[in-house]
Amino acid sequence: MALSCLRLCPRQMTSGLQVCGYSTLSKASRPQEKTSSDPVFQYVGQHRKPNHKVFVWGFSFTGALGIPSFVAPDSGRKKPRKYQLTPYRLETTEQISSAACGYGFTLIASRTKDVIKLWGMGLNKDSQLGFQRTQHSRHQSYDYVLEPSPVALPLAEPQETRVVQVSCGRAHSLVLTDSEGVFSMGNNAYGQCGRRIVEDEVYSGSHIIHKMDGFDSRVVQVACGQDHSLFLTETGKVFSCGWGADGQTGQCSSGFRGFNRDRRQLCGLIGVFLHCCPGLGHHSVSSSPVEVGGDLAGVKVQQVSTYGDCSLAVSSDGELFGWGNSEYLQLSSVTESTQINSPHHLPLRGCGKVVQAACGGTQVAILNDKGEVFVWGYGILGKGPRLSESSTPEMIPPTLFGRSEFTPSAAITAVRCGLQHFAAVTDRGELFVWGKNVRGCLGIGKKDDQYFPWRVTVPGQVLDVACGVDHMVALVKSLI
Repeated sequence: MALSCLRLCPRQMTSGLQVCGYSTLSKASRPQEKTSSDPVFQYVGQHRKPNHKVFVWGFSFTGALGIPSFVAPDSGRKKPRKYQLTPYRLETTEQISSAACGYGFTLIASRTKDVIKLWGMGLNKDSQLGFQRTQHSRHQSYDYVLEPSPVALPLAEPQETRVVQVSCGRAHSLVLTDSEGVFSMGNNAYGQCGRRIVEDEVYSGSHIIHKMDGFDSRVVQVACGQDHSLFLTETGKVFSCGWGADGQTGQCSSGFRGFNRDRRQLCGLIGVFLHCCPGLGHHSVSSSPVEVGGDLAGVKVQQVSTYGDCSLAVSSDGELFGWGNSEYLQLSSVTESTQINSPHHLPLRGCGKVVQAACGGTQVAILNDKGEVFVWGYGILGKGPRLSESSTPEMIPPTLFGRSEFTPSAAITAVRCGLQHFAAVTDRGELFVWGKNVRGCLGIGKKDDQYFPWRVTVPGQVLDVACGVDHMVALVKSLI
């Protein structure tokens, strides 16, 4: 890796972003238990506001962790640190509200009204972090960004518009704002950025940050798959664009887009019609957002999820819908085929009302309204080494997430998927992970795979977590 293609951002350009480690209190400095004669040590003021922190871990050599000394050691560290096996603090001046992990890169964003509100770090060979001008030439961009670097969005009102959410795919990124819509950047070879595909387009050093259009109402959530994109509008409709070879865009042809689930049920006698009719969808590339139909026609969706080549949607009434790749049994409840090119309602028995779904590369997780997690697909699913494949939802025992007679109400509030691993956040702000520990991405202090949920030691309450291929980012609230 040539140093000429690495970016170590000057401190004044990072808007207060710095990196640091953290240590635990020694036994001598820990607070003492209160007794009638012992003094009381109060380390945090009664009215002190909580601090919001960012922690990163996993593979560092792409720069995705934003810790430059791990890749290019300074005088204080003699050897590079290829793997960071435990959470490491990335100190920020601004409060980070959204984070996303792509394939070797990371985006973090703040809801601030300052001009700089989005930062990128890691692999940038397709300009998935925008144009990162080198110190030697204003016409060249860095291929690797080792420290969080500002990403300038082409906003009409930069000091009024806020960034709501970010999402990252294999080599493209989506940025959702509150008042100026969605912006895309990076590789658009399959139309995943929602703009016209240009043959032989060179993405390295690209200045293009595309403002997307074509939605019927305001977009409230974005999700990047490997090479496709999903968009959820405030009216509950789902739009998609990009690579559709596995049916992951779920786009129906115009003649069947309104052919909803109720009308399909009338065709039950035809049997295989549900899965083999060529008019229900397509497997081609789409370079502009198109509304997803199939069983989602007339359904109000509250959440979408994708990361590989399978897509999921959760309706407002707690039903689950899926389309795309089913090679690993993700959609086996409705098909024996390896792919579905149109959204299908997934009948889940005994799972209750679904409130959230997470879709990885080969595995699926859902969260119900009781705070319980169900998993299926292929890989390490979280119920031990003997369960590596399941076509039906398997509930992970709540006791593995801390529920006991002392904490009978403990529940999961968020579930996430990386390419080959899972993460779950409890209502107490605890983080649990399990799955393939690719390059130390689980943050459990070792490189071994984790077959059951394991709690990650993070100083504070975890608010949210982003999972990637080989690294993770956690947003934490702390009084320390």
